[in-house]
Amino acid sequence: QVQLVESGGGLVQAGGSLRLSCAASGRTFSTLNIGWFRQAPGKERVFVAGISWTDSRTYYADSVKGRFTISRDNAKNTMYLQMNNLKPEDTAVYYCAAQISVVFTTTGDDYRYWGQGTQVTVSS
Repeated sequence: QVQLVESGGGLVQAGGSLRLSCAASGRTFSTLNIGWFRQAPGKERVFVAGISWTDSRTYYADSVKGRFTISRDNAKNTMYLQMNNLKPEDTAVYYCAAQISVVFTTTGDDYRYWGQGTQVTVSS
């Protein structure tokens, strides 16, 4: 079992930055694939960024490449999402997620463990 707790959301103006954190407990964090997803009002949940535990390769949605950076600190059992140059279309509830697998995927249904979500609102 894995528990995930997010923090760091809030209200920011367009062009600003936020850093989301997600603390994990319950299982060896270093052997988890981790990801961030987001869901805007009236839209489906979509993949934002992720890290494979086997080779530390990072993955990003095209919409956030060059602006967002995902990272993990295995010693602290924590993952991060640094979001720069935020845009109003980044407004959503952001969720961290983890999967126990040797194959990294960007499909939300493949992730068994989820945080409670944190709201990010970007004003224009």
